[in-house]
Amino acid sequence: MQKEQSYWSNISRAVKSLTHGLSLTFKHLIKSRKSVKSFAIAESGYFEAQQGITTVQYPHETIPVPDNGRYKLHNEIDDCIVCDKCAKVCPVNCITIEPIRSPEEFGKTSDGTSKRIYAAVFDIDMAKCCFCGLCTTVCPTECLTMTKEYDFSTFDITTHNFGFGNMSVAEIEQRKKEWATHQQTKSPTTTTEGTKPVVAMKPKFKPTPPAQPNS
Repeated sequence: MQKEQSYWSNISRAVKSLTHGLSLTFKHLIKSRKSVKSFAIAESGYFEAQQGITTVQYPHETIPVPDNGRYKLHNEIDDCIVCDKCAKVCPVNCITIEPIRSPEEFGKTSDGTSKRIYAAVFDIDMAKCCFCGLCTTVCPTECLTMTKEYDFSTFDITTHNFGFGNMSVAEIEQRKKEWATHQQTKSPTTTTEGTKPVVAMKPKFKPTPPAQPNS
């Protein structure tokens, strides 16, 4: 008799548990008929908007991206002074720069820094990038930044090499010739006025040889 009661009590508990779970499921199904707007986690009401469908129809809809996210690199080449700091600090060597020096200043950046070096090549291979952000930290003119673009997937990995140099082949050759000519015509500036002959310094004392023992 006791076994029979426990048998039916177990069935009763199972039915109650199943009914409770199905009721919660149907409640969520009813509430899921409305779509919930995607909120950034920093916005107010983020944790209150828990009811409804939160699936975004990517790529037509996207989740808000944080302002401090580390994604695709971009170089504002007009503000770049080609200092090479970003390439030197990069731990994976994903930045390739070919500089061409100019005999004189040829422009200024937006913050007033003088530009004296052309960027014949400024390539960033995002396939190698580890998104550490060190290159953006050391950039003195803040022309190298990480954008909010995070989806640049492709079937061809070579297309991840982004070039920011805006010089044509003819212009590159012209600037190289200008610098070579400047190096050849530059005469060394030597001044002999006021120079004194170099005189060897004499020792302050003459060492005395040790006395020989008497034989």
